[in-house]
Amino acid sequence: MFAHSIGCDLTLWDRQVAALRNDFQIVRYDARGHGLSDAPPGEYTISDLAADALSVLDAFELQSVHLCGLSLGGTLGQWLALHAPHRLASLILCNTSARLGTAEGWQSRIEAVKAGGTASIADTSMTRFFSDRFRAQEPETVGRFRETLIETPDNGFAGCCAVLRDCDFRAQLGDMSTPTLVIAGALDLPTPVADSEELAQGIANAKLVVLDAGHISAVEAPTAFNAALRGHIDALHDT
Repeated sequence: MFAHSIGCDLTLWDRQVAALRNDFQIVRYDARGHGLSDAPPGEYTISDLAADALSVLDAFELQSVHLCGLSLGGTLGQWLALHAPHRLASLILCNTSARLGTAEGWQSRIEAVKAGGTASIADTSMTRFFSDRFRAQEPETVGRFRETLIETPDNGFAGCCAVLRDCDFRAQLGDMSTPTLVIAGALDLPTPVADSEELAQGIANAKLVVLDAGHISAVEAPTAFNAALRGHIDALHDT
């Protein structure tokens, strides 16, 4: 099951689905406030997002999944590892953190979007999503992500900013026992490698892979990302 970053939608995972669909049953969905999902008013909580994810699993009658979450999706994964570990066969935490950014930074983002809409932060967000190299190499891909961000409802984006503003799992990493792979991007600005190292060191037996990529590593380095994901799942099935 794939859970995407804030400001994106389920198409973030196109390069994973194309490579893995013949070997795995894949579920991906638009997070609350994004894509084709509802964008209710008000601030959201991580419990809201978790209830949505579990409802998706229930709808497909899936007892447990390998959850691959990037950025906001990784925040979701950590909450599930703490509160619903029986629904996780394993966890892949990508370009995320136990404390993603700062409360002040997310509150500033909320206020900017309320004042000027998601379009007002679109250009800055692309420099945070992708490395300079990738933006030069694949401007059409970056342009699609920019449009997706602009099309994200203002209240949906702000609602999920509130989730990231309020979440801090640093003191609870030792309580997570789900088999975990942490994927980092060497060129990631919002969640630098040090954040991923903190996750890998704090979660028992977690493994860390660092890719030559920016924040949206699943798009920027799909071959290496898919190999790491497949290797993680295969290793669990072999034991």
